[in-house]
Amino acid sequence: MMRIYGIALIAAAAAACPMTVQAEDVLPANITFVTSSGFWEDSGDPSAVLDPQAKPATAATPEGTGQKGYYKLIALRQPDGTAHIVLQQIALDPAGPKIVSSAELDEFSKMKAFVTDIRPESSDGVTQQPGLFATVYLRTDPAATDIETWTVLIDELGDIRIERESN
Repeated sequence: MMRIYGIALIAAAAAACPMTVQAEDVLPANITFVTSSGFWEDSGDPSAVLDPQAKPATAATPEGTGQKGYYKLIALRQPDGTAHIVLQQIALDPAGPKIVSSAELDEFSKMKAFVTDIRPESSDGVTQQPGLFATVYLRTDPAATDIETWTVLIDELGDIRIERESN
């Protein structure tokens, strides 16, 4: 009897507070691909990876409490069908993941790429080495049948390289 009462109470609460999540509230329609991969860790300004010349934040991380997190690559579809690729650094915060920095990867924007996929090096979870290795599949001509393959590499020092793969 008590169990039925508990289930009825939960059902009533759910009916009284319906959760209406709209698709556009979760992810904007112009985001075509997202991958999270790699990791970073430092004791200073985490945005230094994306902009080494940037001035440190005024409220820098206290000594010895370095931040760590992962990277996210996002393809944002533009009105003309091409995509801009954005690299984000996501900090692992006790309150949940937090975007620390974002930077558009101009190399892709300049080539007016039609992105067809973005994949991490591995889907096994967290890598053992700091950095990022991801592959971006694209066309520079929407009518082309061949796909170009580009890699986005961030080494353990935070240096970013974008290179076309060659077989």
